Amino acid sequence: MKQKIDGALFRRMVISASAAVDLNKQKINELNVFPVPDGDTGTNMGMTLGSAAADLKKNESPTLTKAADIAASAMLRGARGNSGVITSLLFRGFSKALQGKKTADAKDLAAALMTGVEAAYKAVMKPAEGTILTVSRLTAAAARDLAGENADIQYVLEQSISTARSALENTVNQNPVLKKAGVVDAGGMGFCMILDGMLAALQGNDIVADEAPQTNEQADFGIFDTEDITFAYDTVYIVRKNPDVSIDPLRIYLDSIGDSLVIGEDEEAFKVHVHTNIPWEALNESQKYGTLELAKIENMRMQHDDLAAGRTARSTDDLEQIEQELESGEAAQKKVEPSKRYGSVAVCAGKGLAGVFRDLGVDEVVEGGQTMNPSTEDILQAIERTPAEIVFVLPNNKNIIMAAEQAAPLSDKTVIVIPSKTVPQGITAMLNFDASMEPEDNVSAMTESLDTVLTMQITYAARNSDFDGHEIHEGDYLGLAGGALLGTSRDITELLTQMADKVAAEGQEFVNIFYGSDITEADAEAAADIFRKHAPDAEVNVLSGGQPIYYYLISAE
Repeated sequence: MKQKIDGALFRRMVISASAAVDLNKQKINELNVFPVPDGDTGTNMGMTLGSAAADLKKNESPTLTKAADIAASAMLRGARGNSGVITSLLFRGFSKALQGKKTADAKDLAAALMTGVEAAYKAVMKPAEGTILTVSRLTAAAARDLAGENADIQYVLEQSISTARSALENTVNQNPVLKKAGVVDAGGMGFCMILDGMLAALQGNDIVADEAPQTNEQADFGIFDTEDITFAYDTVYIVRKNPDVSIDPLRIYLDSIGDSLVIGEDEEAFKVHVHTNIPWEALNESQKYGTLELAKIENMRMQHDDLAAGRTARSTDDLEQIEQELESGEAAQKKVEPSKRYGSVAVCAGKGLAGVFRDLGVDEVVEGGQTMNPSTEDILQAIERTPAEIVFVLPNNKNIIMAAEQAAPLSDKTVIVIPSKTVPQGITAMLNFDASMEPEDNVSAMTESLDTVLTMQITYAARNSDFDGHEIHEGDYLGLAGGALLGTSRDITELLTQMADKVAAEGQEFVNIFYGSDITEADAEAAADIFRKHAPDAEVNVLSGGQPIYYYLISAE
């Protein structure tokens, strides 16, 4: 029977929870049911919890209050996406409920869960059933009832997990989108994994994230000569293939510019490993065969020099640590003192879109979007780098609004979040900003402008699905208008025509077409011609957005 949790045990429980989510993040990601490939719930929750685990590992014997505070603070700053923000709020409940306590009993655990749930519900504008909120609420209620009858924390947590699992299974019946797809809620699944990890630590069976095997011996790298490394850059990347493409010519080319070539391939993508002196050429050539998804490039000569000298060789796996070191050292980007009244921060993906925002006067652009949401800390750092007393933040994605709102009170500056859900909305908001007006007037003008712009997008379906009455097949082009599915087709021209007809029917006068990284300028001009033909009264502009995932982002006003 386990009646009390102290700081050391709570620390282990959070680290174990982080490992549990990290080990199952792909399973959680795959539960994202909308066919646009933004399956990132598991990744976002894993990275959020990982922030807490990393900080707790630096504190081996914290008090209970300290451990809860460390976890809550780290998650607040590391929160990514809506699921990450909600997770951070749930753990904020532990921090509040365990303040001043040396140990926690079953009733304290239940109270902490309920406090976190209440905070999460307050943070969500329109809570929906069949989500992580539902699962966590029912779990907290069960824990409260159980703790009133039994003082054994392990028993209470075990039975609460049983409730959580039942609630999770029922999410498929509560959410129409989940029901159509026949899957349970991804965030709810992540929450159950968190509880599983905490219980495992409580039982003395802490879950540990996958780690590279350790060895007690190290090779003597000093016996090798750096100059013996003919090709310096270890280059690894993944490309999502264009349909019906053969990569045999690419194999021949890559073999001609390097060695140690290995290419793994399936129906959708291929992964390249090659040693070369011109990695940029390898990437450029490979993009002729599809869309670059992930890449890492490491200088093996510099790594060898470090190892030969007895230093730790840096790799891309150390990027987060290196970033932290830079931020805490002399090279840190310190808080910039205000030199003007107003400033702004925008979130977007793609150099072209970033350039548009900068041309509109945005001070800082945070990289992020559909497949990788920036953290609260990322947004906060951008706010701190903005040399202004009052900073407007444009999330430009509904899943980033909460992270932006969490960043606002962490700054000493006056931070105002304009709830833009798309890039076109963010652009329109900036066009309605007036430096001569008072803050409240700008908030009104910018917020009201969001409803004046119609956002249309064309992307592709990552899997078979059924949505909004449309039967969707993997590889289909998807046309979205105002967040709703306009149609699907194997012919992108058909969707562009539908969108142009919609512009004409609604009498919009201005159309901006931002074409993505997979679209040529010639194709974009052809798309513009469709709009000019079907909506002759509209002024049509074409701009290179450079965004991934979306072939076209189209705004109409």
